[in-house]
Amino acid sequence: MDTRALVDDARRSGIEGFSAGAIVHRDAGREILLLRRRDDETSFPGAESLPSGGVEPGETLLDGLARELHEEIGLPVGVPLRLEPFVTWFDYDSRHGERKRQFTFARPHEGAPVRLSREHTDFRWFPAEEHSESDLTPQVKAAVREWLDQRNALA
Repeated sequence: MDTRALVDDARRSGIEGFSAGAIVHRDAGREILLLRRRDDETSFPGAESLPSGGVEPGETLLDGLARELHEEIGLPVGVPLRLEPFVTWFDYDSRHGERKRQFTFARPHEGAPVRLSREHTDFRWFPAEEHSESDLTPQVKAAVREWLDQRNALA
């Protein structure tokens, strides 16, 4: 996966801000990890989300993803990302009015305890096939659906 090409393509489309997230799953992909945002968060207060966040200036997409997984769910620093051959993206307007692109990757959960950041109040393992019943945004639901479709096509 050439993440530099993904960023270059986004920049050619006029997008300068990026975020990275992951569909963290367990039980052979039957469950996905959903985080509950705090009610006083400025972006999607109280909503469910995947572990994700902004890529900082000077970070690569994968560096930003690793940092966000460390910050949001306690993935130990230095643990290989072990990403699946899946990536999708969607564009959105940030709370500051900036056009951004979120890249969503997928990785299996490797059993480490989930340690939430202060941005989140709770988490749950949710049946992946029932993701449309969750409180995820429509764009994130579409990313999960795409991941499921890809997995089912390979099965």
